[in-house]
Amino acid sequence: MSTNNNRDQKNFNQAALDYHSVEPKGKIEVIPSKPHSSQRDLSLAYSPGVAIPCLEIERDPKLAYEYTGKGNLVAVISNGTAVLGLGDIGAEASKPVMEGKGLLFKIFADINVFDIEINEKDPDKFIEIVKGIAPTFGGINLEDIKAPEAFYIEHRLKEELDIPLMHDDQHGTAIISAAALLNALEIAGKKIDEVKMVVNGAGAAAVACTKLYLELGLKKENILMCDSKGVINHKRTNLTPEKLDFVANTEMETLAEALKGADVFIGLSKADVMTPEMLLSMAENPVVFGLANPNPEINYELAMETRKDTIMATGRSDYPNQVNNVLGFPYIFRGALDVQARGINEAMKLAAVRALADLAKEPVPEAVILAYNLKNLNFGREYFIPKPFDNRLITKVSIAVAKAAMESGIAGKPIENFEDYENDLLDRMGRDEKLIRMMQNRARSNPKRVTLGNAEEYNVLKAAQILYEEGIAQPILLGEKKYVQEQMKKFGIELNVPIVDPMDEDQEENRIKYRETLWKLRQRKGMNEYKAKRYVRQRDYFGPLMLHHGDTDALIVGFSKNYSSTLKPILKIIEKDKGVDKISSMMMIITEKKPLFFADTSVSQNPTAEDLVNIARMSELTVKTFAVEPRIAMLSFENFSGISETSKKVAKAVSILHEKYPKMIVDGEIQPDFALNSDHLSDYPFSKLGTTPANVFVFPNLESANISYKIIRGLKVAQVVGPILMGLKKPVHVLQMRASVDEIVNLATIAVLDAQRREKK
Repeated sequence: MSTNNNRDQKNFNQAALDYHSVEPKGKIEVIPSKPHSSQRDLSLAYSPGVAIPCLEIERDPKLAYEYTGKGNLVAVISNGTAVLGLGDIGAEASKPVMEGKGLLFKIFADINVFDIEINEKDPDKFIEIVKGIAPTFGGINLEDIKAPEAFYIEHRLKEELDIPLMHDDQHGTAIISAAALLNALEIAGKKIDEVKMVVNGAGAAAVACTKLYLELGLKKENILMCDSKGVINHKRTNLTPEKLDFVANTEMETLAEALKGADVFIGLSKADVMTPEMLLSMAENPVVFGLANPNPEINYELAMETRKDTIMATGRSDYPNQVNNVLGFPYIFRGALDVQARGINEAMKLAAVRALADLAKEPVPEAVILAYNLKNLNFGREYFIPKPFDNRLITKVSIAVAKAAMESGIAGKPIENFEDYENDLLDRMGRDEKLIRMMQNRARSNPKRVTLGNAEEYNVLKAAQILYEEGIAQPILLGEKKYVQEQMKKFGIELNVPIVDPMDEDQEENRIKYRETLWKLRQRKGMNEYKAKRYVRQRDYFGPLMLHHGDTDALIVGFSKNYSSTLKPILKIIEKDKGVDKISSMMMIITEKKPLFFADTSVSQNPTAEDLVNIARMSELTVKTFAVEPRIAMLSFENFSGISETSKKVAKAVSILHEKYPKMIVDGEIQPDFALNSDHLSDYPFSKLGTTPANVFVFPNLESANISYKIIRGLKVAQVVGPILMGLKKPVHVLQMRASVDEIVNLATIAVLDAQRREKK
C-alpha cells in the first residue's frame, strides 16, 4: 500500500512541476484588452495618443479609474514568511502561491492581478515599499505574512492607504467561518451571546476569527483561546499583544479541560489534536469547526461516529460544509472595487458574513445540485455554508459588500442602479473553465469505470493517469497488453489499472461470452458465428461488447480512426435510447464568456426537418445535464425569411418544435451572429429567444457544423469538448482523431456523468 502511495505522490509531484513549467510558464499572463492591429490603434495605445489620458489624470487623479485598468487590478503581495504550511520559504519561493491566488481572483470574480513578492522582512520597510507601489492598484490583498508582523503591517497600511486592503489569511477565514457559525448555531438551537467557545490556535486567522465573532455578539467572557502551550490564562507570561486580548481568568490549562461543556470548538491549529473523549465532553449539539489543512483537528468520520449530534465544518472539499476562503475574497474585492471603496471596513466584512449565511438558507438552484452530483441540498447539518461553485456568490456577496461600503460612507463611486450592476456581475461569469471544474467535481463524487481504447498512445495513457489520480474515473486500458506496458515504461507513466487485451488468454471466457452475444445481435443481419468469433478479437468490437455486458460503465474510443468507421461497430452492439430514431452528436465549446453547444457535428449528414427536431430535443436534454439552461438557435444563412430550401427545412423544424414542445426556448431560422447578439435579436421581438443570446446551435447539416467547430479548434480560441454522442442506451463517446490529453480527460468526464445519470434512472 505504501508503495502505491509513494508512486502516486511521485506522479503528483511531477504533474505539479509539469503544470507550472509548460509554456507559458506560471499560471497568469497579461494580454491586451484593446485593438492593436493597425498603426492607428498603436498611436492611440501609446505615443502620441496616450498623452491625452495622462494629462487628464494629472488634472484629476481619480480619472485613473476611467482611463486605466486600475479599477479592476489587485496586487497580491507577500514577503514569503508564512507560506501555506511551508513556513518562511522566502519571497521568490512564494511566487507560485501568489500566482495561484491571482488565478482564483480572475476565475471567480474576473479581477486582474499582479503578484508582488517583496524580499523584505522588516515590517516598516515592507510597509514603505507597499505604499510606494500602491498607486498602481485598485486594491491590495496581503498574503502569507507571519504573525505578529501581519497585524502591524495590515493596521498601518489600512490607516495610510485609501484603497481596499485585506490580509486574507486573517479576514477571509474569519468571514467564511463566521457565516458558517451563525447558521450552525441556528441549527443547534443556540444563541451566539450565550454559547461557550474554545478556539484552538492563536495565530493571525484565529485572532481575526474570534474578533469577528465578538462583533456578531459572542461574549468575551465565554471564550477560551488555546495555543501550543495550552489555555491562554492569567498565569501565562510573555504573551503577544494579540494574545493578551484573550487572556481568561481561569485555572484551566489544557484543551481537554477547556472543552468540557463547551458549545463550540474552532480549530485553527493542526491535525488530530481533538480526541473523541474531548468531543464527548462537549455540550449537546456541539459545533465543531476543524479548519486545519489538509487534515482537520478531528477526522470528520470519527467525529460523526463519536457523536451523531455533531454539527461540523472543515476546510476540505470532500466533506460537507467546507470553510473555503474562495467563498469570500474574490467577491469582497469585487464589490469594493466596483464602488471604488477607500478600504474594507467592518461593515463590509459583516455584510459579506450575512450574505453568505443567508444564501445557504435560500432554495438551492438545480445547477448547484447538479454540479455536486447530489439528489438535493437543503439548509441543515450537512449544508449550512454555500458551495464554492454556487454562481449566486458573485451577485449576493459583491452586492452586499458594495451596499455596505456606500452606507458606511467609504464608497468613492456609488452604484446608482443595482439591477444593472447585478447584470454586469453576471456578464463577468463564465470567463473561465468553471463548467469543466463542476463536471469533474460531480464525476469525483461517484467515479465510474471508463474503458479507453488505443491505450498504447501517449495521450490516452496520460489522460488515464490524470483520470485515475484525480479520482474522476476508474480507467480501464484497452489494447495490446505487452505494447501498452512498454509504452508506459517508455513514457514514465506509473499506473496501476486494468489492461484489457482482447487477444490475451485471460480474456478467453469473455471472448466466448461476447461471441455469443455478437452473433445473436447480428445473426439476421449478415453475421455468422465464424465472423463473430473473429470480430471479438478486435478492439473495435470488444470495447462495445464490454459495455453491453456491464464489464465497464462507459467507453471512449476513436483516437486513431475516423469517426464513421469507429462508430459502425458501436451501432451494431449498443442499442438506441427509447424513442430515438437516429443518434446525433454535439460539441461543447468553452469560450471566454460562456459555454456554447454545436449539433450535429459528426453523425447526421443531411438531416430532414424531423431529424432536426430530434437533434434539438436531444441537445436540450443533454445541455441540461451540464446545469446549463438551453437556449436553442436553429441555424441557417437567412433570418426568418425561409427563401432557400435549407431555410424552409429549418423553419419547418422550428414550427414542429413550437407546436409539440411549447416550453422549449428555441427559434429560427437564424444566422449565428444574430443569435449571439442581444442588439440583433431585439430586431425580432416575436422570437422565443427574446434578447438573450442563444447557447445551443443546431446546424442545418453536418458539413456546416463540423467545419465550424474545427475552425474554432484549429484556431485554439476556445476549448473544444466532444463529440458528445447522443441517443444511445449506454455511455459511449467517440474521440476526435489525435485528440489532446485534455480533450480525452474532458470527454471521459462527460462519460462518467453520463453513466451516473443512467444509474439514477
